[in-house]
This record gives sequence, C-alpha cells and structure tokens, in this order.
Amino acid sequence: MGVGRTPQSSKLPTCGLFVCVWEIDESKHKPGTVIRTLGWPLDHQTYGGSFLYHMNDRQIALGLVVALNYHNPFLSPYDEFQKLKHHPAIKQLLEGGTVIQYGARTLNEGGFQSIPYPVFPGGAIIGCSAGFLNVPKIKGTHTAMKSGMLAAEAAFGAVHEGLNMETYWDNLKNSWVWEELRRARNYRPAFEYGLFPGLAISALEHYILRGWSPFTLKHGKPDHEATDVARLHSPIQYPKPDGVLSFDVPTSLHRSNTNHEHDQPAHLRLRDPKIPELVNLPEYGAPESRYCPARVYEYVPDNENQLKLQINAQNYLHCKACDIKDPKQNIEWTVPEGAGGPSYSVM
Repeated sequence: MGVGRTPQSSKLPTCGLFVCVWEIDESKHKPGTVIRTLGWPLDHQTYGGSFLYHMNDRQIALGLVVALNYHNPFLSPYDEFQKLKHHPAIKQLLEGGTVIQYGARTLNEGGFQSIPYPVFPGGAIIGCSAGFLNVPKIKGTHTAMKSGMLAAEAAFGAVHEGLNMETYWDNLKNSWVWEELRRARNYRPAFEYGLFPGLAISALEHYILRGWSPFTLKHGKPDHEATDVARLHSPIQYPKPDGVLSFDVPTSLHRSNTNHEHDQPAHLRLRDPKIPELVNLPEYGAPESRYCPARVYEYVPDNENQLKLQINAQNYLHCKACDIKDPKQNIEWTVPEGAGGPSYSVM
C-alpha cells in the first residue's frame, strides 16, 4: 500500500501556513482557548487569517494562513506573520514569553472541486495529499483519518478477496467525507471576489442554504498565474523585526531545526537558469525572495555587481511554496533524502 505524492499543487488553490509555538506566562495561559481571525494583516484582496490555540504546559500555537493566489509580488507572507504578532490582542499575550519553535508548510485547500482521482497502480492518495481539508472548519485531520481507513479497507480487500483499489474511490464517494466536503465546497472560491463578497457568500452558504446550494463556484487561476507584474504594485515596507515579538528569517529558521546533509543530490533545480535574472527579477520584482519562508532564494551580486539568484537549499523547510508560486513554474522540486529538513517536536 503506497501513499501518493501530492497532486501537482500548482493547479490547486493552496495556502502558505506559518506557525510558531510560544511558552507564555502562566497568568495568561487558558488551556483549550481557541482564537481565529480573518483578514488583517492581509489586504482585502488576499484571502487568509490567523489562529491561536492554547495548548498544555503554558504553550500556545500561533499561525497565519495566506492564500498563495495573492496578486502583489511584493507581498511577503513571512513578514505579514511577523506583523500579526504586534496586534494588541496578540502582543499582550506574547510579551514576556519565549519562542520554542517555528515552521511553515503549504496546504492543499481546493476541497471538493479539486479532489483528484485517488487510485494508482500499487496504492492510493489519502489525507491532506488529496486535499481533504474542510476550509470553513480549518480542519482536515478527521477527513484524513477516514480516507486512510477507507484506503486500508480497500487494500485489505484487494490482497485477500481479489478486489481492486477502485473500491476505495467508490467507498470514499459514499462516505461522510464526500458529503462534508461537498457542503463546504463554495466557501474557499467565494473569496476569489475579495474579502467582503466572500463573507457575504459564506454567510449565505452557512446560515441560509446550509450547504445545499444549487450552484458550485469554481476556483480562479492557478496560484502562480495570479501573480501580477511588479509595475502594477508598489513595494511594501515592512517594519524591521524587533527581536522580541518579531524575528528575521535566519532566527526563525534556526528554531525549525532544519538540516540537510551536504552531500545529498540537489532537490531544488531551475528548469531554465536564465529566467530568474531575465524574467522574475525585472518583471516580477524577484518574488521568490519573499514567498519563501526560509530565504532559500536570494539575489546576490556577482563579480560584475549584477544580481544573480542563489539557492540556499540547506535552508529548505519542505513547504513546497516555490513549486507552487513561481510565476514561470521554473523551479523543479524533488523529494529530498529521508531525515532531512525541519525537525518539529511540538508542532
């Protein structure tokens, strides 16, 4: 029984997820408390929001989700996350606390409209790899577990009863997973029209239609095609990290315990080495230097003082944002060697 590779993410709606775990003062800790927000610090045309979970042992998990179909190439999801921590409601909670860990990854959130055919020779695609995330609930663990159970049952039948893995696909469509995702199908694409239209459509779906809409909204362009050229936008000036609540990328990266063996084959390659300097830098304002949460992509001057793209593969967090957001789909991502990458212990 194999677990399939994530479907070609560039064709699905995705979000960048940034998370840090803090240990806070005992007097501020309220185990079980959950806070979720929508919008700020993002602009009204960029879908996303934050969450804050009070866990055990005086720990909290703070995260920001940013849809990767944002238009402004100067937007830096990492810096938006740092800005979030200075909101008065969050700042007072973090003050006096200690950061324990940082991490980032990409979420498949296409939902019902983007479910791939999940059966292939020798295995099946299950869980988050198949995009079974319920967007309005911001929850996918339950659907991932159920899809795994259905796939395991199909595999057992294939081995012991002469059936085939098609039963996984059939049982999935007859399960509560399919119905739950079908009823939640219009929430994410509603925000293709902006924050306030998205809220209006979501309210209609939730309070009146209750998932029984006679229509199904479609997703917009692939995330990489949503990126505008730089001349249509103004650069964003982000505050300098204060080293107390907000931090620069190297400091955060250190907290992810990321490491790759230096002698392993390169897992990040450019299909055309000329595109960064000839297209991405002059036309899009070097977006890879901002959409990456680990400063893997960096423009540095060469001997002639010309900016050239440098790939710091040692920093890679395995979030896969580069494979998804690069405007010209010029970055070829391959699976790194086992045991490499981030080493999370509390996330």
